Amino acid sequence: MQAEFWLQQWREGRIGFHREQPLPLLLKHWPALALPKDCRVLVPLCGKTPDMAWLAAQGHSVLGVELSPLAVEQFFAEHGLATARHRSPIGVHHVAGNIEIIQGDVFALDDATLASCTAFYDRAAVVALPPLLRARYAREVYARLPAGCQGLMVTLEYPQREMDGPPFSVDAGNVDALFSRDWDMSVLDRRDILDSEPRFREAGVTALHTSVHRLRRKDASVKR
Repeated sequence: MQAEFWLQQWREGRIGFHREQPLPLLLKHWPALALPKDCRVLVPLCGKTPDMAWLAAQGHSVLGVELSPLAVEQFFAEHGLATARHRSPIGVHHVAGNIEIIQGDVFALDDATLASCTAFYDRAAVVALPPLLRARYAREVYARLPAGCQGLMVTLEYPQREMDGPPFSVDAGNVDALFSRDWDMSVLDRRDILDSEPRFREAGVTALHTSVHRLRRKDASVKR
């Protein structure tokens, strides 16, 4: 997907993927990670998800990355947060308390920024990317997160032939192929959500599941 596609979606308000409340699956499974309160959590392709505010309320330092300036502005406005801003080679940084959103390309993140993230939450990124770009995402973003980094990845599974993405179908086999070399993984939850997603039914999708994957980055010194 080209950057302009997502910018246009936000300009036209075509953001059916956005949820007004924190994702219940996040609230249910995040505590199992037992992360330090002050850890830095990467939220790629964050949009204006209220999940970031929930993560910040747990004491975490939240680092969102988002292409659309509208999404970034709307997030802070909707939460009544005034921001400090500065530019860097990786984008425009918007900071309010323990929430920072970089308006820029996730592929432009530098090594130091990614190395500072000891946790991640991926609800909208991996499913937003078509296969070739998804492989690049695993190779260039996840591969630079530090050993011991852990987090939750929320995916969707449906017959891809029945609907064009995004969001794309990413099943357990896809996750394994992309991440098993460098990450320890387990599936924490998988549930049928077709009845609660009318836009998928209207598109002709006959089966829809969501899964929550727990990933933990392996020690790079461990031979594979």
